[in-house]
Amino acid sequence: MNFKVQLDTLPIFRQVGKIADTMGLETYVVGGYVRDLIMGRPCKDLDFVCVGSGIALATQVSESFGKHVPLSVFKNFGTAMIKLDDYELEFVGARKESYRTDSRKPLVEDGTLQEDQERRDFTINAMAICLNESRFGELIDPFNGLKDIKRKIIKTPTDSNITFSDDPLRMMRAIRFATQLNFDIDADTFDGLIQNAERLRIISGERIIDELNKIILAEKPSYGFKLLFASKLLHQFFPEMVELQGVDSVGDKSHKDNFYHTLQVLDNITVFTDDLWLRWAAIMHDIAKPVTKRFNQKVGWTFHGHEDKGARMTPSIFRRLKLPMDERMKYVQKLVRLHLRPIALVSDKVTDSAVRRLLFDAGDDVDDLMKLCRADVTSKNNNKVQKYLANFDKVEQRILEVEEKDHVRNFQPPVSGEEIMSIFDLEPSKIIGELKEDIKEAILEGQIQNNKEEALQLLYRLAEKRGLKSK
Repeated sequence: MNFKVQLDTLPIFRQVGKIADTMGLETYVVGGYVRDLIMGRPCKDLDFVCVGSGIALATQVSESFGKHVPLSVFKNFGTAMIKLDDYELEFVGARKESYRTDSRKPLVEDGTLQEDQERRDFTINAMAICLNESRFGELIDPFNGLKDIKRKIIKTPTDSNITFSDDPLRMMRAIRFATQLNFDIDADTFDGLIQNAERLRIISGERIIDELNKIILAEKPSYGFKLLFASKLLHQFFPEMVELQGVDSVGDKSHKDNFYHTLQVLDNITVFTDDLWLRWAAIMHDIAKPVTKRFNQKVGWTFHGHEDKGARMTPSIFRRLKLPMDERMKYVQKLVRLHLRPIALVSDKVTDSAVRRLLFDAGDDVDDLMKLCRADVTSKNNNKVQKYLANFDKVEQRILEVEEKDHVRNFQPPVSGEEIMSIFDLEPSKIIGELKEDIKEAILEGQIQNNKEEALQLLYRLAEKRGLKSK
């Protein structure tokens, strides 16, 4: 297949090829760039392989650009990198690898192009295009990667058991590529996933979660989770999500499969957002249903308190999965805790006080909370779905009206603790917090407006009841 036109759109390929010719190095662009070029996908990462020293080639290429293009050399790995505008150019010598059973870190030796292609994870990533003048644009595809792109298949270039046992992270990559590209996984390759699933345990949590987050950010992340579940990979690092799967029945009463419901919510929320942490909130929103599940003879299956229990489970799950233990975790935790609150506001009998409390508790995340609630509406009955969504329209309108009137989203008490101490000549004490809490409650209950004048009037009344006198 002739790639001259496509390759010539980036002058760097001719430049690298000419330098490689002067150095007598057989040189190729390989891997993901070739795959994405064939598929018409954008790619800013360019990987170059030469039969010889990749560092030496990178040094000459860097010098050809002048001093303004920095070169990073990683001698321990035999690689070098150049950052050029929006592109990252990585250079390495062709190599072959062997592995020990207790590590994914290979023993590396110099090798041929064929040996370098054999060590790559999938056929679609094992193609190379020659950059030398005499063969410029020639595609080298020993494992039929081009054919597998047309067939939309993820397949290992050699025995999948060896590929995955050598480097178990490749199993996560297989599912990530299948999800991102909407490809199937070859039957023998998928069998290799199942056979080697437990090998994933030698991989660091950081590497696993990096691949999982890429799956979550895909256009249809549920596909990836179904593959993770079927291959038993999910069982190795996220047992709480595995526990969601299944349906219990007593007589004619059963509950929905909360695993597939969660995946539907996750897919639903991708319509509203590409924010990773809102998508994580969708994954976590029902995570505590298995541990709160009870059967009641009158009403059937219940999951009382699963929102609070799920919020309490969130930090330990994030910590174990090597997810960030910062404001992002707290954001997910908040949405999990609040995800049932908005539906309770549908009734016309709900007071403004309840709306104010939701606004206060959700703060600036109330809009994301409503997105999660809308995504949580899953039913095969379209009329029921439309009814629930119409109810959420009413809730959102009510929230807008109350917020416009009362301005309670993220409000700070109109009177600070320092002012209370100054007015009544008090030292820091429990009573300061109690007075602030009473003012906050009065605002949320609609007893006073959210302004300083009314807050101070209330403060003086509260202080008088406690026997406090102003200076």
